[in-house]
Amino acid sequence: MLDTLKQIDTEWFLAINNGWQNAFMDWLCPWLRQPKTWIPLYALALWVSWKVFGKQSLWVLIGAGLLVLISDQFSANLVKNTFERLRPCNDPLLKTKVHLLTYCGGGYSFMSAHATNHFAIAVYFSMLFKRRLPRMLPYALIWAASIALSQVYVGVHYPFDVICGAITGCVFGYFASVLVSKKLEIK
Repeated sequence: MLDTLKQIDTEWFLAINNGWQNAFMDWLCPWLRQPKTWIPLYALALWVSWKVFGKQSLWVLIGAGLLVLISDQFSANLVKNTFERLRPCNDPLLKTKVHLLTYCGGGYSFMSAHATNHFAIAVYFSMLFKRRLPRMLPYALIWAASIALSQVYVGVHYPFDVICGAITGCVFGYFASVLVSKKLEIK
């Protein structure tokens, strides 16, 4: 069964990484992975938090910081070091087929820390702002998904890496928002 999942994952990877190749995606996907691309959006989320919660937005900031720390350490250290799955760009059987658009990295592939962190933050802020910005969640999830999909497109992660990272991030983000909501007394 595990071999079947790995084969499906590899086929999906090649379909995205090789099959979707075009000049626009070759420009867009590496750009989406850059912190200079997404940090302004997250700074905006903190500013909105200040506008919505005032001085209590310090709890939102602390929650966001702890959330990223925990989700990143969970995915980047605990899970990756437990499973030790090679990145597609480092896999000797796949390496020559990978359309690599960024530095491959020396770490492991499963699970994507980018996907975990961005989905965690997307759900966290969406849940905290759901009363004032009720339509934020789908847009935040699309944003996180575009970053996660970019990981596959540029050749550094398999689809299951980002899918599992997305699910994990959503769970972390939801529970962090529940804890911070209690502190802020948001119903």
